[in-house]
Amino acid sequence: MHSLATACIDIVKATKAQMNMDDSDSLKLARAQWRWRGQDRPPFATVPQQGQLSVWDFPRPPSLVFDEREIVVRWGTSLVARTRGAWTVRETAHPPTFYLPMSDVTGALLRPSGQGSFCEWKGPALYWDLIDGERCLPRVAWSYPKPLAGAKQLADCIAFYAHHLDCTVAGAQVVPQSGGFYGGWITPDLCGPFKGEPDSNHW
Repeated sequence: MHSLATACIDIVKATKAQMNMDDSDSLKLARAQWRWRGQDRPPFATVPQQGQLSVWDFPRPPSLVFDEREIVVRWGTSLVARTRGAWTVRETAHPPTFYLPMSDVTGALLRPSGQGSFCEWKGPALYWDLIDGERCLPRVAWSYPKPLAGAKQLADCIAFYAHHLDCTVAGAQVVPQSGGFYGGWITPDLCGPFKGEPDSNHW
């Protein structure tokens, strides 16, 4: 029987092979499709108020920023994670995605989903379920065990979709990014509009 670590690596390898993204030309093509890269804001961007950040000022390729604010993730009454050592990924048009150290997550609640995907910036992703007895939230989290260059800080971290979880950043309630794929967290210090909203595919 495979160990958990071996199973995760097997899924990552299979995902990379399926997406054919080891080819540098394929990566360049995927990365070249984006018009907005944080160098200027589109005319429809909301003007930030004092103390706010515009997601249209975030760059592509994304930047990784260490965040010392307290982040708490709860699933009902269960504490999933609590940390002051997250990495945020800031990408043009997206609210930041928070990657929490695995060491600050309740590992007994995690189970690999057996599925993966590929990001042109971060590499092959592994999806996770949350389980607690008969309760299960499928594909509610993801990680990058073998990230691409430029995202190495994420190797031992995990991110959570906030749609079915209670997530806070420095006590502020998180609003999940729209859409079934994107996993950004919207907090009061951000202004958009945000990718995932209607008619935002080309952003």
